[in-house]
Amino acid sequence: MASGEFDLVIRGGTVVTSAGVMEADLAVSGEAIVAIGHKLGPGRREIDATDRYVLPGGVDPHCHIEQLSGGGIMNADTFETATRSAAFGGTTSVISFAAQHREMNLATVVKDYAALAAKGAVIDHAFHLMVANPDRQTIEHDLPALIRAGHRSVKVFMTYDRVQVQDEQLLDILLVSRQNGALVCVHAENHGLLKWMGERLVARGYTAPKYHAVSHPRAAEIEAIHRVIAFAEFIDQPVMIFHVSTAEGADVIRQARGRGVKIFAETCPHYLFQTMDDLDLPGLEGARMICSPPQRTASDQGALWQALELGDLQVISSDHAPYRMDETGKFSAGSRPNFKQIANGMPGLEMRLPLVFDALVSRAPAERRDENLMKFAEWTATAPARIYDLPKKGALAIGADADIAIWDPSRPVTLTDELHDNTGYNPFRGRSITGWPETVIQRGALLVENGQLHAKPGQGRLVLREAGPATQPTGRLAPEIDPARNFGAKLL
Repeated sequence: MASGEFDLVIRGGTVVTSAGVMEADLAVSGEAIVAIGHKLGPGRREIDATDRYVLPGGVDPHCHIEQLSGGGIMNADTFETATRSAAFGGTTSVISFAAQHREMNLATVVKDYAALAAKGAVIDHAFHLMVANPDRQTIEHDLPALIRAGHRSVKVFMTYDRVQVQDEQLLDILLVSRQNGALVCVHAENHGLLKWMGERLVARGYTAPKYHAVSHPRAAEIEAIHRVIAFAEFIDQPVMIFHVSTAEGADVIRQARGRGVKIFAETCPHYLFQTMDDLDLPGLEGARMICSPPQRTASDQGALWQALELGDLQVISSDHAPYRMDETGKFSAGSRPNFKQIANGMPGLEMRLPLVFDALVSRAPAERRDENLMKFAEWTATAPARIYDLPKKGALAIGADADIAIWDPSRPVTLTDELHDNTGYNPFRGRSITGWPETVIQRGALLVENGQLHAKPGQGRLVLREAGPATQPTGRLAPEIDPARNFGAKLL
């Protein structure tokens, strides 16, 4: 190789690719990976990765950033603070929500949201279109146009008064997404069960944060997953079930996938590493841990790990939903709120990868290290990039964007509240883990090194997406909408 042929060479690390784990050099020219091999030629800049793991930068496809919540509360993070936090945690791409609420115009929402991201985002990003006002303008005009413009995923809620879509509206959204090439992502909980339980608990004086976990029955998740799968199978539209928290929910998904329904699903670190007992803290401290669905039990944790191993769940996302422990966030309803008045959500962008790395790699037997490194990359980067149509992200491969995280696998860290977001607390405070992303690179440029951020607000790019394999219907029509079996009625 000619001298100075490469802009960057990462030399001597353990490189994790979809093909395997190998001791190798990795070279970057411009913004792309151009070579992986032994004894590569020199680079204008070189990084010694001896005794380090070279992994794809994380892709976090479930982040609430600079967004108004279903309860009408603005979350704590701007694009600058959220994506800064992501970078320090080894994540180089995020998908957040351009969130429509009642009476809002979806096209205006996306335009305004893109302006916020362009001003503040440190890393690359894409948007889910969150639909809560599925009127004729949205369904017939704005949603199809925005999907075709490159926003290839749509988010809907089956609960919460301000954002819930009814069954008929959900069917409309599924159909529009099928016709235009988008994946539909669903918060699947039964609204009636949640409302009934919450009101009864509060009326009887059970108002502490820990009762939030009781107010979201397991049955609410199980029933809603059953229902959205039935709708998706009827319309023949692929769906992603967000934040699966129960063993039974994972089992429903397993059964549906087994009969050929095109369904994807994710879970999150708080379901893998916390239980409902984590909400049982003095006073209002449990508010730190309130999220929806809530954390469940240790047996659910085991079932979710098994579902990841089996491929029933494909992604570990953060569901980053940051609210400060003050009047701007968790306590916006006053200093003595009941659990129903406390904002739902926890920070997670920065901690997602270190927590999963520690559990999957650092604590694994030596003979499973390589296998688990590949699973770590798959569940936190490669699979989300593949499912959400980000073909240049999430993998170390020739021609891919040079989004890279170099991990020190032996670095011990005791977690504190000192994160780089704007939430002010860490729900995993006090936990000791091993392994940390010490150097993070986006498209060949240094993002984080030696604990310092090298990127500027607005440096991240908006990634518009083409419809990929995950968005494609199976072609297996329900008899009622198949003209060959419904007396010729054309409904799709």
